[in-house]
Amino acid sequence: MSSKRILFIGLGDLGSHILDVLVRTPGQHTFLVGGRHPGYLQQRANLSLFAAVQLGYMPDVTCVRLDLEQVEQTAATIAAFQPDVIVCAATLQKKDAFRDLPLSLAERLLSAQLGPRLPWHLALTYKLMQAVKLSGQKVQVLNAIYPDVVNPILARAGLAPTTGIGDLANNVPALRHAAATICNVSRDRVDVRLIMARYVSYWMSRIPLKNVPFSFSVFIDGIDQTSTIDPERVFQCLSSTLKRMGGSIGNIMTAASAGVVFDGIINDTGTITHAPGPGGLPGGYPVRVDAQGVTVVLPEKISLQSAIHINEAGLALDGIERIEADGTAVFTEQAMSIFREILGYDCRRMPLGEVDDWAKELQSRYQMLLDNYQS
Repeated sequence: MSSKRILFIGLGDLGSHILDVLVRTPGQHTFLVGGRHPGYLQQRANLSLFAAVQLGYMPDVTCVRLDLEQVEQTAATIAAFQPDVIVCAATLQKKDAFRDLPLSLAERLLSAQLGPRLPWHLALTYKLMQAVKLSGQKVQVLNAIYPDVVNPILARAGLAPTTGIGDLANNVPALRHAAATICNVSRDRVDVRLIMARYVSYWMSRIPLKNVPFSFSVFIDGIDQTSTIDPERVFQCLSSTLKRMGGSIGNIMTAASAGVVFDGIINDTGTITHAPGPGGLPGGYPVRVDAQGVTVVLPEKISLQSAIHINEAGLALDGIERIEADGTAVFTEQAMSIFREILGYDCRRMPLGEVDDWAKELQSRYQMLLDNYQS
């Protein structure tokens, strides 16, 4: 039975669901859960622990006060604990923050997609990876926060997490189910391979998508049957007969996707799944997961460069025009113009070293707008 040490950071809504799943991974594992609010942290971690024990798992779960803003403190914690894996679900702002605004304003800001909110989601993971480097520990890092953009930016600075989790992986079970139904075969005979960025994977289950960049392959009994299946017919099932809940409760699906990757690394399963940002690549890919980390495994007809191009085009739809060689994020004018109009926030280029300043500026502008409507 394997026994690994896991540092888990970020026990908000998404992180809590992920921890619930990870503590039920086969093996005798030790979890150290870090965060800034020890009282909440201990009680929420206890909930994950006791639910796991009730189901017959026996993880060791303890908590520590940890502030990712304090890089040296975080590095010291990592060096002392010596984790095999770090799981990070920490962010400066929840993805659905705009829901606190009047509906018309929230919808307008959300139409800019996730890209302009990058500073909120990059800042803490950047600090974590700096702390990992400072600690001198060799450790695998799973990033749950906007990984198909955050990971490639950090890769430019030599700080890429091992992989991300969620995003395109969350659609795979429904796509397998749909393909199996259409082909009239059992679900266990069907595999799919996806290449797509977060924008595509997020919207494909919500609205009809036309002329968006992605690759979709279907295998039955290991044989490529993509040419015999209409992808649109498969995708339509996700917004109709196979529609599921999204939002906060939908994080259960992201947690399940995280569990597959985590188990693959912890127990060296060699399983093939999907993940965003593997090895610092942009967007999402099919990957093999084992104790060494993740390896991209593409269908024979698709080269890695072609897959990268597909994903870079997908990032542009999410408001990320490009990521430059030094890690500077360039935002699309279309996306940023919405933030400029509503928030007075205007950031077309963000060097990695300026992420803290832009995160504070974005938070300040958002808070001023929120205060105007709550006063």
